[in-house]
Amino acid sequence: MKCPHCRIEINPDFQEEYLGSDIQGHWSLFRMICPNPECEKFIIELASGEPQEAHRQGIVGIRDINYKITVNPLISSRPPVPTEVDNKFASDYKEACLILTFSPKASAALSRRCLQKILRDKAGIKKSDLSKEIQEVINSNSLPSHLSDSIDAVRNIGNFAAHPIKSTSTGEIVEVEFGEAEWILDVIESLFDFYFVQPAILKAKKAALNKKLADAGKPPMK
Repeated sequence: MKCPHCRIEINPDFQEEYLGSDIQGHWSLFRMICPNPECEKFIIELASGEPQEAHRQGIVGIRDINYKITVNPLISSRPPVPTEVDNKFASDYKEACLILTFSPKASAALSRRCLQKILRDKAGIKKSDLSKEIQEVINSNSLPSHLSDSIDAVRNIGNFAAHPIKSTSTGEIVEVEFGEAEWILDVIESLFDFYFVQPAILKAKKAALNKKLADAGKPPMK
């Protein structure tokens, strides 16, 4: 497994502390400290399952885990932000991922703000609201068709016409349609790849090619 703090590959070595049972089942805490000397942070998981062993002292441990969540650090199931993405975009995305399960409304609000930042900063779109900015970037034909369709779906799923507050105040906490919060995160991930990851890959390849050309005494690639 990878440590959720430092992302270094480690061998799981959790100690279990049985908490007890309720109407939902039996609960335990699993904890370990990352062995990476540059990390050494607690990894703590809360899990529910069936009792593993019973004797006079009570129940010891659980098995057949049916629910588990990492409580330290708090993490999401979404992919990590690529290192090429600037923090001013990554921070909103990370927070939107983190709270998705607990509040889709708040997650969608942060995601819409992140989307608007990307369109304004990377696509140069500066309209009065997100709905118009989405239309402007679509009209510009600067994105591949699949990305244009994905961004347009943000507006269609969110139904800006029915909820005009979404189009004028992207940070407002308003009701979201089923699947809307997840979809916006999917779109942002695609935009991260388009605006940050792929250009960085191309830049690195170009630099490597220019080095080879320079070693061969040839002019660099323009």
